[in-house]
Order: sequence, then structure tokens, then C-alpha cells
Amino acid sequence: MTETKRPDRARRRAIRALAAQLGVAYSVAARLLANDHRRLLFAQREQRPFHARVRDTREAVDLPLGRAAHLTARFPRMHTPAGPLFDGPGRQTILAMLYAVLRDACPDPGELSWVAELGEETAVDITCVALDRAARLLLDDDSWRLWTRIEGALTAGETGQDRRVRDVSITLGRELRTVSLRSSLAATRQTLDALLVAPFEGHAPGTRLRGGTVVGVRWPQSGPPIAYEVRRDGEHTTHVVPADQDQQPVGV
Repeated sequence: MTETKRPDRARRRAIRALAAQLGVAYSVAARLLANDHRRLLFAQREQRPFHARVRDTREAVDLPLGRAAHLTARFPRMHTPAGPLFDGPGRQTILAMLYAVLRDACPDPGELSWVAELGEETAVDITCVALDRAARLLLDDDSWRLWTRIEGALTAGETGQDRRVRDVSITLGRELRTVSLRSSLAATRQTLDALLVAPFEGHAPGTRLRGGTVVGVRWPQSGPPIAYEVRRDGEHTTHVVPADQDQQPVGV
């Protein structure tokens, strides 16, 4: 056995052990192992007591503000060779605004409340998957159209009959008018990409491929990713890599 094969096999054993320990797919464990900080955070979340998990899932179904805060906490800032990812002070606000635009597409509140009591983030994600996909696809609109839709939804909410919707819309409307949010759009995309790619065992932003780092995912209206946006080491440009190309994460 050569020296180069030994560490490769040892890494695969470590990935399998982590996958078994956390109860996740091999590809998910590989990504976690590639980033020690994120692996530690993930493991800590999995070890939370039941009451803490229920508290978090209750926040995760509280649309629009709670889910935005929940996802921002779940996917913290990451340092990569392509630069910092999930990095934007306004991404929580933008996420909440996207969910506000999609208010009529939100799952039934009674169903969300019931799922939250299970204390399982995955169950909440499954229930919210259509909403989360719709939010991600909004970010593919041109910027002018996106901000116009957001402003229209918040203005309508501010004058509506539902007091809670009105209060949320006023809060977000104030943020829209006083805070510079455009610099956080990429981080918002990356947050939703990382959330949505997991069931397909695809490559989340931050995944290291041969000679580059995934910085984004391209989505159709439904189904798995169709391509990945990859930034090669030492370059500032982004390359589009079709999802059907054989692109194994480094070390897998």
C-alpha cells in the first residue's frame, strides 16, 4: 500500500464514522469534515437537549422573521479560499423580506405548529421546502424587479388588516429604507443554496472541489441542482460547472 493511499482510506473511514455518529449522508459528513468549525457547530446542534431543539424549531416555523433568524444562525460565516461565504450583515433581513413577499405561499400555520413540536429541523425543512425554493428563485430575478416586489409586498402589509403582518411589514419596511442590503444578496443566496442542496446530497457553497470552491448553486423550478458556480483558486471569476459532471469533493 502506498503512502498516498493510506491517508485517503483513513479519511474515508473518518467520514463514515462521522456520518454514523451524526446520522447524516456520507457526502454531508465529508463536507463537515472539510471544515472543522462547521463540523463542530453541526455536532453541537445535534447534541442539543429536546427542549432546546423544540425551541429552535418553533423559531424555524415563525414566518417571516423567525425562520430568517433560524437559517442565519444555522449557516454561519465561512472562511474559504474563495473568500468569506455566508457573509452579509443584511442577509437575515433579506430572508425575512423574501418570505414576506411569499406570504400567501406559506404552509398552513397549524401544520407548521404541529411539526415544530417534533423538535426536528429536517421535518420543518421538508414542510417548508416549496417555500424555501420559491424564496431562492426570487433571487434569480433582476435586482430592480426583486426590490420592487419586496417594496410592494411590505407596503401592502403595512396597510393590511392583520396586525401581526402590519407590524412585521413596518419593521421590514424601515430596514428596506434605511439599511444597505445589496451587499448581502450573495450571502442570502448561499444560505438558501446550502439549505436546499442537502436532500439531493449535492455540493453546498463552501465545498472544495478540485482546484476550486463552490460559491453558488443554480436551480430549476423543481428537482435537483442543474449546475454549480465554482471559483477557482487564485481567480476572481466564477465558472459554471454542470451538476452531471463528475465533481467529487476534495478528499472524498
